[in-house]
Amino acid sequence: MDIKSFQRALTQIAEERGISPEVIIGTLEAAIATAYKKDYGKKGQKIKAKFNPVSGDVQFWQVKLVVDESMLYTEEEIEALKEKKVIPAEDLEKEGEQKKVVFNPEKHIMIDDAKKMNPPIGGPKVKITEEIEIPLESKQDYGRIAAQTAKQVILQKIREAEKETIFSEYKSREGEIVSGVVQRIESNTVFIDIGKTLGILNRDEQIPGEFYKPGQRLKLYILKVEETPKGSVVLLSRAYPKLISKLFELEVPEISAGSVVIKSIAREPGFRTKIAVVSDEEGIDPIGSCVGQRGTRIIAVINELGGEKIDVVQWQSDPAKFIANALSPAKIAEVEIGEKNTAVVFVTEDQLSLAIGKDGRNVRLAANLTGWKIDIKTTNAPAEKEPASAEALSSEEEPKKVKKVRKSKKPAPNEVEGEKESDVESTTEEK
Repeated sequence: MDIKSFQRALTQIAEERGISPEVIIGTLEAAIATAYKKDYGKKGQKIKAKFNPVSGDVQFWQVKLVVDESMLYTEEEIEALKEKKVIPAEDLEKEGEQKKVVFNPEKHIMIDDAKKMNPPIGGPKVKITEEIEIPLESKQDYGRIAAQTAKQVILQKIREAEKETIFSEYKSREGEIVSGVVQRIESNTVFIDIGKTLGILNRDEQIPGEFYKPGQRLKLYILKVEETPKGSVVLLSRAYPKLISKLFELEVPEISAGSVVIKSIAREPGFRTKIAVVSDEEGIDPIGSCVGQRGTRIIAVINELGGEKIDVVQWQSDPAKFIANALSPAKIAEVEIGEKNTAVVFVTEDQLSLAIGKDGRNVRLAANLTGWKIDIKTTNAPAEKEPASAEALSSEEEPKKVKKVRKSKKPAPNEVEGEKESDVESTTEEK
């Protein structure tokens, strides 16, 4: 065995993989003992090996349990056991007592014989239930066995360490966002390179209508980390609602600092998301903080999601006001709060389709955002025409990727630069 190479490997594993040399040597000794028993041992033997990492020497011992007559089954008992094929209840091991055994000269040694052996193997001080170690002859080719086994053990330990490292590292990051690159796609499952391992983006966690190609960089939510016989599996998501909050944390310093809080999120991936925000700090506009100057912050999130529309609304402790905000961009005439978290919302005829939204999406998202069951009815009074807010950034159009900001054209007062007013919306309760 090349001892210097082995020692270097031990040091490298200890530093890079976080495995102590003692653990590797212990595993190596167990593997060498197994290999020795396979080639030179006898059935029933218990072999122990001791490896010296400095010299490369290996010593072997046969381990035997010291017993006396009281610990052994008699021949009659053995025959009875063979016939019954069960162990009598009275012979089962009791607390503080050693259960009976069938004597095997390869595994056991009588107390009288053990005391006749010279120390440190045996001697007068030997007691029953102790184990003694009897030296075995070292074979000429034991070095070959040790070298082959050492290589296998080191490779095995590296694989085990990598699995443990991946699991512990990513398990602690569940609920966080990670950046990855699409490596390959197999049967609607996307494999993402996230650094030390491949994450899995299953079909159910993909954004509907989003297409992936190798080399594409994405931000994903670490949904769950599982340990399997084949290794750790990192399950990722692009559809999970909390991905939205994590993206806003990256883009909005006020959210990461805690001065703006996302109270709730309702999402239909690939189509529209509504988030309710609030701030208790004076002088901070929670909606304006999320939208950013000329919409730069919210547009960054929208582009990361492939053009998914996002409504940022003001959270209110008053459920009627909160429901009215959640139904934006529709203008709400009145909200009646009922029992069991039900509410009736009145809108004018010209606002009905806007309040309901395409395929019922707007009212459905508003209900999920607020936690209230919302019923929309019409009134006869026409809606009061109000000028569009400079912060209004919402639309019922189908989602499409937001264009980049054009520097050559100055945006109109009610437009986000490079983006029409109807692309995303922010709504606040008038004071």
